[in-house]
Amino acid sequence: MGKDAGIRIGRESGCRRCGRKRGMIRRHGLRLCRQCFRDIAPEIGFKKYS
Repeated sequence: MGKDAGIRIGRESGCRRCGRKRGMIRRHGLRLCRQCFRDIAPEIGFKKYS
C-alpha cells in the first residue's frame, strides 16, 4: 500500500467532529469516527444492546 491508498479506500475526508480518518462510520451519512460515535450515540438516538 502506498501513500495514495488512503484515498482509494475512502479516507480523503475525516471525521466531521475530530478529523480522524480511521475507523469511520459513514453509514446513514454520519461521517464520524468510531470514538466520536461512541460519545454521541445516545444523543442522536442510538441505544446500546448488550
